[in-house]
Amino acid sequence: MPHSPSEEEAVAIATAVERFAADTAPAAEERRPGVSPWQRAALVEGVSAKAGVAEREGGDRWLS
Repeated sequence: MPHSPSEEEAVAIATAVERFAADTAPAAEERRPGVSPWQRAALVEGVSAKAGVAEREGGDRWLS
């Protein structure tokens, strides 16, 4: 019949698991400041839409 680990054994197991997780985790990606692809697409789409309205509806009064 298997026995439960002692407190020291449990700590050793937990430490080994944590060390394994730290050693095998993928490297963190460098976060570059800037505009995400989603935000860039939204900005481009918004600018295009605004330009289209200005051309159709009376010029620069729509551009603010």
